[in-house]
Amino acid sequence: MEKNGFTLVYDRCMLCTIASFLCFLILLTYVNYNQHGLSLSADISIGFIQMTKTPKEQGSNHHLHPRSSTGATTVTPNASIDCHANDLHGPSPDAPKSVKASLKPAATETARETNASEFYNIGNIVPGSPPVSPYMVEDRLQMNQNKKKCNIFNGRWIYDPKARPLYKVYECPFLADQVTCKTNGRPDSEYEKWRWEAKDCEILRFNGTDMLERLKGKRMIIVGDSLNRNQFESLSCLLYSSIPSKSAYVNVRSDSYKIFEAKNYNFTLEFHWSPFLVELDETNKAGRCLKLDTLPPSAKKWQGADIMVFNTGHWWAHTGKYQSWDFFQHDGKFVKILELEKAFKMAMKTWSNWIHGNVDPAKTTVFFRSVSPEHKGKQWCYNETQPIQDEAYIPFFPRTIVNTVERTITEMKTPIRYLNITKLSEYRKDAHPSIYTAKQGKLLTKEQKKNPQQFADCSHWCIPGVPDTWNALLYLLLFSKHI
Repeated sequence: MEKNGFTLVYDRCMLCTIASFLCFLILLTYVNYNQHGLSLSADISIGFIQMTKTPKEQGSNHHLHPRSSTGATTVTPNASIDCHANDLHGPSPDAPKSVKASLKPAATETARETNASEFYNIGNIVPGSPPVSPYMVEDRLQMNQNKKKCNIFNGRWIYDPKARPLYKVYECPFLADQVTCKTNGRPDSEYEKWRWEAKDCEILRFNGTDMLERLKGKRMIIVGDSLNRNQFESLSCLLYSSIPSKSAYVNVRSDSYKIFEAKNYNFTLEFHWSPFLVELDETNKAGRCLKLDTLPPSAKKWQGADIMVFNTGHWWAHTGKYQSWDFFQHDGKFVKILELEKAFKMAMKTWSNWIHGNVDPAKTTVFFRSVSPEHKGKQWCYNETQPIQDEAYIPFFPRTIVNTVERTITEMKTPIRYLNITKLSEYRKDAHPSIYTAKQGKLLTKEQKKNPQQFADCSHWCIPGVPDTWNALLYLLLFSKHI
């Protein structure tokens, strides 16, 4: 009995020991699991704590991110994120499944912190975590190495019957009669109902108030020929329509210098006429001299701008009676005959040298807008109401000029952002003034309209129209790191 009793006690002790050991293992497993979960949550929380810095801590990039306008954003952790923004006119198609986002206008610094939940909703990543600013979220998303850059210039035009311009012609004091097509009698408005759709992302709907908020205290210049004046007029109307007219200063009396100022934002937008980006001296008794190594006198006014947008090209392609010079000057020598390509390269070199010597990339962003195409020959703009559908269409403009521009800005030490609107504009033979224009300040007469071969304008653009899309893309290039 004693032995059996001892055995029974021993067996019970062993069972207790084994049970205790099993309980210990279960408890250890449970603790490890919870610790793992806590570690994961901590890592995520720390990440968002790091993102919720004050604007001062954010640095200079804080204001350079598009913001949401109508909805929230749902982010799938570790998913690849595509560039997303609203379209220029009307509603947009659904965003990619990984992200469904729209961009909100700029707000005050206080609103950015206190109303962050109105911008973005991070779906179930950290339950109960404080609202996160959209700018910080965008910074976080940019850390994803799989994220693709979006080529906003590669896409197609989509007809949108509900689309409407963002401003009314009669409310904008910047527009020349040359480009106010509907006012000049154009019977259709279909050219206003096409919006540019990029292949890999959606195009941000232009928001003038948002742009002005981001550009407080800034100065922007647009320098070039009448096509850049087209762009200036468009951008001025887009911004002017976003503020009370009493808070704007406007001076458009001169064709060579125009200015729009949004006084409440301390923002100025200027146009400087310089079709060659080098000096054309028309006072020389021997004839009109194009000085290939001299900047125009207006270049003194370019200095100090925060944003610069340049273009040239069209005036170089003029020949015969439309050619603007009689001879060239370079290195103090006068040259009567010089290959166009060589002369253009010299001029572009002069411009690039000025940029290197006068622009601080840390303070100034420089853009070069590509050539705006004309529509002549088989793709004549007269009486056209539909864009070109054939993607194999070969543009009329001389390729040597385009190549020289692209090679110059690629080789420059100072970074130049390329506003490459050529391809998207090539399709829009329907959007030129044609016979609904003005020549030398006067609207075409009935007799002139009957002679479209001589008087139809297939170079400039109706406004509102294609230049509004250029400016929507400029808006994206300025404020998005996804492009």
